[in-house]
Amino acid sequence: MNRRDFLEIFSAMVLASRYATAGQTKPTASLTIGDVAEKAVPEDFTGLSYESAQLANPEFFSAKNKQLVLLFRELAPHGNLRIGGGSSEFTTYSDDTPVGPPPFEVFGPDTSKKVKQGTVTSALALHNLRGFLDATGWSCLYGLNLGQGTVENAVREAAAAQAILGPRLIAFQIGNEPDSFRNRYRPASYTPADYLAEWNRFREAIAKKTPQARFAGPDISNKLAYLTAFAEQASQYPDVILLTGHYYAMGPAGNPEVTLENLLSPDPKLTTLNRRDLPVIAAAQKAANLPFRMSEGNSCWNGGQLGVSDTFASALWCAGYMMACMERGWVGVNLHGGGDGNYTPIAGAPSTGLMRRPEFFGIRFAQRFAGAKVVQVELHDADPRVDAFLFDRDGKRELVLVNKTTESMTCALPAGITAAPILTLHAAAIEAKDGVEISSMHERHHGMVKIAEYCAAVYLLAKS
Repeated sequence: MNRRDFLEIFSAMVLASRYATAGQTKPTASLTIGDVAEKAVPEDFTGLSYESAQLANPEFFSAKNKQLVLLFRELAPHGNLRIGGGSSEFTTYSDDTPVGPPPFEVFGPDTSKKVKQGTVTSALALHNLRGFLDATGWSCLYGLNLGQGTVENAVREAAAAQAILGPRLIAFQIGNEPDSFRNRYRPASYTPADYLAEWNRFREAIAKKTPQARFAGPDISNKLAYLTAFAEQASQYPDVILLTGHYYAMGPAGNPEVTLENLLSPDPKLTTLNRRDLPVIAAAQKAANLPFRMSEGNSCWNGGQLGVSDTFASALWCAGYMMACMERGWVGVNLHGGGDGNYTPIAGAPSTGLMRRPEFFGIRFAQRFAGAKVVQVELHDADPRVDAFLFDRDGKRELVLVNKTTESMTCALPAGITAAPILTLHAAAIEAKDGVEISSMHERHHGMVKIAEYCAAVYLLAKS
């Protein structure tokens, strides 16, 4: 028996032991099952987000970066790569091939403006990016510089990106977090109307040069008035195909409230884009008749919090958050990262090797349900930190429980239903930074399911 087989068997034995006692420590919850959604979760629901500055190194997003290609393909066969972030407001474009070594090998989350001044995206970087997208099977959502850029440069970059990326390019985003431009790139009096006037000036110039271009936005940080205003205008333009916004569960990094406990709470967000604001997003979708994608976000803004964003807690949070977005009918989630950022799902550099952070496994766990249909399900008499989701794929139904508590629990199933646990997302401890696993399980429960503490599990449902 090799070491890998031993670890898998040992892990299954530990989990089986935990399941065996689960019903003895927690009162039984129950489930009710409702209707099936009309549309399936998009195949490219899973996404990652990287800074525009990363393109200053043309060799990173390249088919030659084979380890990164394999990691992207491991996450999803048809995901979405968003290029943008705060650095998109500091980059320029040039058709010229860069001379000399790149300014950096990898670029992490947007936490400093110094290194990004003057970074250049080249045609070479776009050609390499196309090769990377072809090798991974992923599409691209591409950000342009509005905060400090010119219309002329945006027109050149958009024309080149459209020609080179071709069918891999979904849409352009003009500007990153324009609701945060005030007192940064614009005066304090800057309003959504001012933003829309600028945005439309860029859009018209790009569309004139590149009529096949498609657009998404407003890529806001948290001020929903910008989303509402954008949606109302977007309904006038057939080339606007997607609404986008950002979501960070907590922040900034260093805030004493950025803790494991708060990340695992029912709704860690203390400002906007939390549950009470979901109707505003839904109203914007209805006004524009467009889908919504969470185009950038993670556990904690300003680069992530060590001891929180890089632990197994981030994997549980991420898995639950992605499935909640599926349940809302959103068309995708792009988790931000890059370099050695504290919250990046993939860390490292090509020269030193790349590694999977815990959040990588949370993304992969949720990716299982891309292409499936959401089924309405309600969990009763359970801790609010336990989430339930149900998915249907061609009549085959899988129940997911995400237990973010310190106690195991059991859950009664509707009459006539049996369940077989097939997958678990788990680690030795909630604060673990390695050893995160997605393991197979094989046993059948009649009338109820059992789940261990700090664990996410998938159960195959069947009629008894």
